[in-house]
Amino acid sequence: MKYQPVIGLEVHVQLKTDSKIFCGCSTQFGAEPNSQTCPVCLGLPGALPVLNKKVVEFAIKAGLSTNCSITPRSIFARKNYFYPDLPKGYQISQFEDPICQHGWLDITLEGQESKRIGITRIHMEEDAGKLVHADVSALEDGSGVDLNRACTPLLEVVSEPDLRTSDEAVSYLKQLHRIVTWLGICDGNMEEGSFRCDANVSVMPVGSETLGTRAEIKNVNSFKFVRQAIEYEIQRQIDLIDDGGTVVQETRLFDPNSGTTRSMRSKEEAHDYRYFPDPDLVPLVIGDEWVERVRRELPELPEQRQQRFINLLGLPLYDAGVLTASRALADYFEAAIAAGGTAKALGNWIMGEITRTLNDTGTTIEMCPVTPVRLAEMLKLIDNGTISGKIAKTVFDEMWKSGKKPLLIVEEQGLVQVSDIGAIEAVIDEVLTRESGQVAEYRSGKDKLFGFFVGQVMKASKGKANPALVNELLLSKLNG
Repeated sequence: MKYQPVIGLEVHVQLKTDSKIFCGCSTQFGAEPNSQTCPVCLGLPGALPVLNKKVVEFAIKAGLSTNCSITPRSIFARKNYFYPDLPKGYQISQFEDPICQHGWLDITLEGQESKRIGITRIHMEEDAGKLVHADVSALEDGSGVDLNRACTPLLEVVSEPDLRTSDEAVSYLKQLHRIVTWLGICDGNMEEGSFRCDANVSVMPVGSETLGTRAEIKNVNSFKFVRQAIEYEIQRQIDLIDDGGTVVQETRLFDPNSGTTRSMRSKEEAHDYRYFPDPDLVPLVIGDEWVERVRRELPELPEQRQQRFINLLGLPLYDAGVLTASRALADYFEAAIAAGGTAKALGNWIMGEITRTLNDTGTTIEMCPVTPVRLAEMLKLIDNGTISGKIAKTVFDEMWKSGKKPLLIVEEQGLVQVSDIGAIEAVIDEVLTRESGQVAEYRSGKDKLFGFFVGQVMKASKGKANPALVNELLLSKLNG
């Protein structure tokens, strides 16, 4: 490989507060344009911001969960630029003294060792409004400005340029996404812009210690698009350099339809924004007691729970990772364990039938009609031989529709597994008589036909025959 990509990410995390960062307006998504505004978020002269304490609390949680140090005294700054969706003419952000600094996250790619990705800073800021264009809205002509989003609280999480591939970038993003949703400080909805990413991409010759000129790809809002945007931009810069061109420092936009990036504007530097301390907001002083209280109140984090599932429950790394993809999913799994289920069997059902049905029906695990207790009860019926695994799928589907207890469904529909040897032998004899030609072929050496016979017996018994007994009795009769 001739060139080494260098990637740093700036992730905007919209905080899940009821009100905005500097005023009491609602942050609810989807309201009528400009219906959730006031003099503060409209930037009217004389309106003064008041800091939302919950935003600070959420920032401390994010910082502690990403191994950052919490800055005892941080300040807000005015980031000056003009754009139609920024009514004040500046954005209230943090610059020299952000609330969280010097953290890290560990990522692990399949087949590779863990890699530590540095986090330079996490700072609080307000979001801007939103431009609404005629070609994507009900507007007949031109563009409109919706300021409902103005002053919505954000955390900006800035990584070190430690990422080297698009796979590493996506892994880091997923890890961060899992943490902020696990903490409950962000809903993580990427389509609505609650979790979006700017990617800084450059390339340098392998072995060089001098970073190349970077391009910033703005506001990418899905893991898939982040991967595509980074891979395209890496190749674009390599092709440009190989053709004798020069990479220009600029801001670019990703077009998901074409899978390409295009130039938006020249890249601003910090001095272009003329940062200075906001005179309307006093410095934020955070005492050790506050930090330690938040630390004590933090939940068990996903990495910790994943490791516990591996060490105490004996789950494979992959299973533990899937089952801790969200806090709600992990809680569901543990509730089923508490109800008496076995870890591996429960994990298989949650990762299989439950996840598939949730996806097919557009249901979240929080709204799953099959409760953890009902799932554990059904698996007990499999373990004690009342039903087979195949019948369990029928029982599961009925539980999903009706919410009934699994044993009641089994009794109502006559689904009890047949374990009577005489009854199963009778079915086997019937099948072997009917399939005499296949029996002859099996006995001549075509061992693979055994699965055919098992299937025929299960079909004839309407799936009720005990599979273990079917296999045992079939072998005896075919080889006897």
